[in-house]
Amino acid sequence: MADIERAGPGDAGEILTVQRAAYVSEAQLYGDPFIPPLIEPVEQVRNAIETGTVLVARDGGRIVGAVRGRLSRTTCLVGRLVVAPDLQGRGIGGALLAALHEQEAAALAFDLFTGHLSDGNLRLYRRHGYRETRRERMSDHLTLVHLRRETA
Repeated sequence: MADIERAGPGDAGEILTVQRAAYVSEAQLYGDPFIPPLIEPVEQVRNAIETGTVLVARDGGRIVGAVRGRLSRTTCLVGRLVVAPDLQGRGIGGALLAALHEQEAAALAFDLFTGHLSDGNLRLYRRHGYRETRRERMSDHLTLVHLRRETA
């Protein structure tokens, strides 16, 4: 199992590499090669590390997963949960999510969103206590599913 720890600014490039690899399948699923996680600049990843909570999963020296959290009042906004494609389905994503819940224990709720066709993501989030709060139609091909996990 991978070790989970806070990311440092020097991890931004490797996080972005894993993120891009992980989101290729999402881009194919929705027919859009320009989804934000694929075109995000490394400076934005570095900024997330410096201003929020970014956790990474390491297997040896390799970053194999990451997740971001940012506290907005009493809610932690969760984003960019990624796992290297060759290691998906082994519990790394769930471990990252659980670690973020522990790291942001003061949050009263955790909010995130995913695409309506992303069945694996939806199953993972539901297993971790997230419930759908609303759907937001973005285009003919994409509806965002917003989910929340209450802690109290």
